[in-house]
Amino acid sequence: QVQLVESGGRLVQAGGSLRLSCAASGRTFSSRPLGWFRQVSGKEREFVAAISRNGPTTYYADSVKGRFTISRDNAKNTVYLQMNSLKPEDTAVYYCAARPVGVGVASRDYEYDYWGQGTQVTVSS
Repeated sequence: QVQLVESGGRLVQAGGSLRLSCAASGRTFSSRPLGWFRQVSGKEREFVAAISRNGPTTYYADSVKGRFTISRDNAKNTVYLQMNSLKPEDTAVYYCAARPVGVGVASRDYEYDYWGQGTQVTVSS
């Protein structure tokens, strides 16, 4: 079992920066690829970024490439999403998610087993 708790979401002006954190419980954190997704009310959940088990491989949605950076600290059981040059269209609830032990990175939400409760990011124009 893995429990994920996101934090760091808030209201920020366009062009600003924000760092989201996702703290995990459980002893298998370092063995799981992780991802960030986001969802706007009434729309489908959208892939944002993913990172491999030890962090050398990262993968981004085109809409955030060059602006967002995913990273992880396995010693702290935490994954981060650094968001720079924020735009109003980045407004959403952001979720972190964990894949099964030992597999590779993925971008589809059904490939993830565990999800956090989400944190709201609002970017004002």
